[in-house]
Amino acid sequence: MLKPPLSEITQTQANGHSNGLPVATVQSLIQQHLLPLQEHETVGLTDALNRILAIDIISPIHVPAYDNAAMDGYALRSADLSNHTNTKYQVVGLAVAGKKFNGEVQENQCIRIMTGAQMPDECNTVIPQELVTLQKIEEQEYIAFTSHHIQAGDNRRLKGEDLAKDKPALLAGKLLSPADLGLIASLGIAEVSVKRKLRVAFFSTGDELRSLGEALPEGCVYDSNRYTIQGMLQKMGVTPIDLGVVKDDPISLEATLREACKLADVILTSGGVSGGDADYTRTLMHKLGYVLFWKIAMRPGRPMAFGKITSGEDSAVLFGLPGNPVAVMVAFYFFVRPALYQLSGRSKTEIQPMQVTSAQAIRKKPGRTEYQRGILFMNEQGQQQVRITGSQGSGILSSMSEANCMVILQHDQGDIAAGASVEIIPFEGLL
Repeated sequence: MLKPPLSEITQTQANGHSNGLPVATVQSLIQQHLLPLQEHETVGLTDALNRILAIDIISPIHVPAYDNAAMDGYALRSADLSNHTNTKYQVVGLAVAGKKFNGEVQENQCIRIMTGAQMPDECNTVIPQELVTLQKIEEQEYIAFTSHHIQAGDNRRLKGEDLAKDKPALLAGKLLSPADLGLIASLGIAEVSVKRKLRVAFFSTGDELRSLGEALPEGCVYDSNRYTIQGMLQKMGVTPIDLGVVKDDPISLEATLREACKLADVILTSGGVSGGDADYTRTLMHKLGYVLFWKIAMRPGRPMAFGKITSGEDSAVLFGLPGNPVAVMVAFYFFVRPALYQLSGRSKTEIQPMQVTSAQAIRKKPGRTEYQRGILFMNEQGQQQVRITGSQGSGILSSMSEANCMVILQHDQGDIAAGASVEIIPFEGLL
């Protein structure tokens, strides 16, 4: 899961960036440092939703298994269609899904056919029923139509059109969606091989923190970060392991980190990385392993540590997240989330930003990436615009609850004028 340390490279880069490493550099370093899990397991199809496919699924059959009608109508031969001059076609049978027509369709004949029914070998075109006029002559049904827009092969689904036999249906690394489960079921496959779920331990640090249900002495606050982190982890389909609140005490913190090493593949801490007198996480990361970086040129979330810790034969990737609630979420979305997907073996995890117009001027200092909470809306002219939620303080968690997108202001950007284009990522893409 972890490549050899890159500390020398990182330190050299960090020395040239007193304000912290640029976001793009940090994202690249994390990506270079991680190796996907190799372990996988077999699960039933009903348990495979939001799991990551470990082995390509090869279609054992053609889907559909035969040429069939794409709509209700009448199946006939294209040779008759090409000679069509308002000729009457004799209806000689019926085909419905699951029950094919067993006769033979001759010249100027057709059959009534329902959506999904197998096409007779002689027929390759379906005339929609709404284009047809029915006539009855001496107890025999005929159809007639005058449309000249019907071409040979219209309204027919070809054998193997959706999936061809012995060809890949889904590739390893795919996060299985409801549509994927239906596709797999259409192949007659009841079990799939998926990656083992990543185990992620997390805890908060700080003497001032209290868990829900505890008394709240003066100067203390309830711990919100663990609940936010747990929710984000559950959305990702990993196995979360909540280790509670750890006091600002190096002995307790080291014991918790060692325990987390035994339980999890990845450890997330919140608080304790800013470099204050009582911030021990970074120090213990050096003692138990190594730190690749601890400062990023971004707002919010500048103090964030990343590295590896070891306890005996156990080791884990560690993200030391900031303590402020909004900074925790921003760091998670833009660094932890892609890292967890990479470790899990998921393919195609990058989220593409949208370009929209800013409804207001936004202040921004060049030299750092800023993630501001925004509200994407439609203006009176029907155009998409974004506005900032107000104060962007990293402790204002209500701003994340109010927002529906993140506005990304790039490293070299300065102030943004009203009416200028900005990048956003809707929360729907992140969550």
